[in-house]
Amino acid sequence: MLKSKWVAGARPRTLPAAIVPVVVGSAAARGHFNLVRALLAAIVALSIQIATNYANDYSDGKRGTDDKRVGPMRLVASGAARPKQVLAAALIAFAIAGLAGTVLALLTTPILFGVGAVAIAAGWYYTGGKHPYGYYGFGELFVFIFFGLVAVVGTYYVQVGHVTYESVVLGSASGLLAVSLLVVNNVRDIDTDKVSGKKTLAVRLGDKNSRILYSATVLIGVLLPLALVTNDIYTLLVVLLVPISTPLIRKVTGGAKGRELIEVLGGTGRLQLAFAVTTAVALIL
Repeated sequence: MLKSKWVAGARPRTLPAAIVPVVVGSAAARGHFNLVRALLAAIVALSIQIATNYANDYSDGKRGTDDKRVGPMRLVASGAARPKQVLAAALIAFAIAGLAGTVLALLTTPILFGVGAVAIAAGWYYTGGKHPYGYYGFGELFVFIFFGLVAVVGTYYVQVGHVTYESVVLGSASGLLAVSLLVVNNVRDIDTDKVSGKKTLAVRLGDKNSRILYSATVLIGVLLPLALVTNDIYTLLVVLLVPISTPLIRKVTGGAKGRELIEVLGGTGRLQLAFAVTTAVALIL
């Protein structure tokens, strides 16, 4: 029971957003792949994702934002763990990210110290501090930048030593799919977020427009690698992801609510993993 609540608190459905860009960036580095650096990048990405989830749990729980919500259990709001325990878990995960990032920076470039510090700060201030930017509709921008461009391009850079058009396109695609995960999560919570004063992008756009945004981020994210088809003909393989994407989009645009959207959240995570595998195969071929 103790183990399961902390696993649930880490929000495993969101973890594909961390591992996908590392897989994609490593596949793009084909011919220069470095296992140690790839593993360090994966540890950094996963640790920051988990730390951010715990930090959000702590901050939202303290504010009372999660007191009336439909989604998966929150440790603080449910009383399953004390706020100080959740805060400690977040700090430990951030520390692990910092340690792995330090080793990676020493192996490659000191620029990573700055990038890592900004990423950790962004993870904390998403819902932490006096003016959390996640409460003002900027969460999707954070996700696109750090779980898309920074993660993919960064993973590629630490193995190859430079940035390419291909890595930026793939980073943008990964970022859009990560954004879709956050959008569907926030669509589910529109009503409760309004009550708690949390002005997410979904609250600002409204239910209908947010569902359209989800559809756009999924479709564009899945198909964006086709921009590379003239260089890598096998990127056509991403078309195979359309049949996986379509049912998710239909559910969201069809008005799915509450627990139905939790299922979409899980499906979107699986779509991200399928994207990582398909894109990796296409690039390696």
